[in-house]
Amino acid sequence: MSRLANELWGRTVALALARSGVRLACVSPGSRSTPLVLALAGVPDLRLVSCLDERSAAYFALGAGRVGGGPAVVVTTSGTAVANLFPAVVEAAQSEAPLLLLTADRPARLRDADANQTIGQAGIFGAYARFAIDVGEPSEDPAALRVLAAKVARAVAAARGRPAGPAHLNVPFAKPLEPERQAAVTAVAAPFEAARVPRHHVGVAGPPAAAVEDVARTLAAAQRPLLVCGAVPDSASVGAQALALARETGTPVLADPLSGARFGPGATEVTAGAADRFLSDPAVRRALAPDVVLRVGSTPTSVSVQALLEEAGEAPQIVVDGGGRWKDHQALAASYVRADEAGTLRALREAGERSRSPERAAWTDLWRRAEGAAQEALRDATTAVASADTATLFEGAVAREVAAAAPAGATLFVSSSMPVRDLDAFAAPRDAALRVLGNRGASGIDGVVSSALGVSAGAPAAGPVIALIGDLALLHDANGLALAGAAPRCVFVVVNNDGGGIFQFLSIREFEPEFTEHFATPHGRDLSLLASFHGLDHSEAPNLGALPERLAAAVAAERSALLEIRTERESNRTAREAVTRRIVDAVTSAMPTT
Repeated sequence: MSRLANELWGRTVALALARSGVRLACVSPGSRSTPLVLALAGVPDLRLVSCLDERSAAYFALGAGRVGGGPAVVVTTSGTAVANLFPAVVEAAQSEAPLLLLTADRPARLRDADANQTIGQAGIFGAYARFAIDVGEPSEDPAALRVLAAKVARAVAAARGRPAGPAHLNVPFAKPLEPERQAAVTAVAAPFEAARVPRHHVGVAGPPAAAVEDVARTLAAAQRPLLVCGAVPDSASVGAQALALARETGTPVLADPLSGARFGPGATEVTAGAADRFLSDPAVRRALAPDVVLRVGSTPTSVSVQALLEEAGEAPQIVVDGGGRWKDHQALAASYVRADEAGTLRALREAGERSRSPERAAWTDLWRRAEGAAQEALRDATTAVASADTATLFEGAVAREVAAAAPAGATLFVSSSMPVRDLDAFAAPRDAALRVLGNRGASGIDGVVSSALGVSAGAPAAGPVIALIGDLALLHDANGLALAGAAPRCVFVVVNNDGGGIFQFLSIREFEPEFTEHFATPHGRDLSLLASFHGLDHSEAPNLGALPERLAAAVAAERSALLEIRTERESNRTAREAVTRRIVDAVTSAMPTT
């Protein structure tokens, strides 16, 4: 195989990516990917970010693709470098987020033949890949270049598709991998002109008219309708349509933080932000039982909301889903509409369902009373601990303050485990736009740092990124901090309870010493040293009251930083339970007696 064939092959891939709209590639060092990296570096429209760790690189590309019109590309050498992409591939598939994997490989003659650093890469991601192909070995033939460009375009379209997700191009190269001279890297563009890049148009048919009519009629007849919004890829559009529909129809909203309906114009009027806490009480759930439920997006984070849905009895539940995964694991749906969520909600608004019955008004008022009482109890609880020692702080107050203090237009990237649960349970709705993202497809804590930095790099003009993360998730993806230089507007708010705080809520906490050693896993690390090692600013909020000011200062600095607030695992558990009882009592007292 000639050096020129490798050059042409890599250059064709790079230019096809650029012509397909790809603008960012995260590259990890390696030899086998040399033709790809040199080619990508020679395309002015592509930004290259280097990352030593392939797992971090993949999560960075995943974050960038979520906000940059996607997909971003991750480029690796062969062997276990490819296997390190798998966690991000799973997350991209499960959360329907665009991601393009470009993996260099040994030529076919070296596979299954004891060649070093050679594994079975073709099809390695199995059913998680929306599109996967081994593009074949390099050739100088113009016809082969045209076919290669078409394959690249197909992969980009598949990653962007509905549903979006990961696409994989496996690209074999034989030695010699380097060009004969450096100047040749930019001298092979001309043969690519023969390689046309086809345009791919991805669209989703609108909701069937009969389905819209049926759902609109069902909503119009309901006296106690409820709109439940889970995480969706297009949260801005879906959230806006959901809030508008709710206001126009007098329908309360239960909004997962990643739904787009917790923070945005009109949210304070219709969204019950504290529902996770007051619905934890069975008597409150019975008092707030709906007679119709309209659901969009994934199953909500809140276990209490899931319980409300499961206990809804004969109330018809209608699921609107434009993605590729079945969104009804509880098997509660009476009707399932496979159509674009934002488009369907818009069509329902246009259908003109406008019930003004006394029963509907009383239902809306009941939810407003519950939410008002809960938020007042939460404000009192937060105020009570604002100046207290952080050892007695409940972490939900931190999530609440971060959501309240984040500037309008910012992006809040929230970690799995406790941060997303705390945000869901305690963050008050805001009418100001605040985009919330997270890796909730598979809900792992791996790759959170890299994904947040990728979001910052993918849309640098969109405003600051604030990442709410726990100490274990930070340490788990500490290598990702090396990417901070590529994403200068990301502030990590780290809730540091010296271990796995989520396990404190499980019965296993009673089994000592095994619990502390193997579940809580205290680490004793000084996070300021970690920040210094990676060149990040570090500050610490001594108490909850100082958090908004410290956060504002970190955001204003316009460089990546780590803002730490310390808590204590067991006192957090007991304080959270006490606050929940306070909320339930307040809501119960606010309910009309029957």
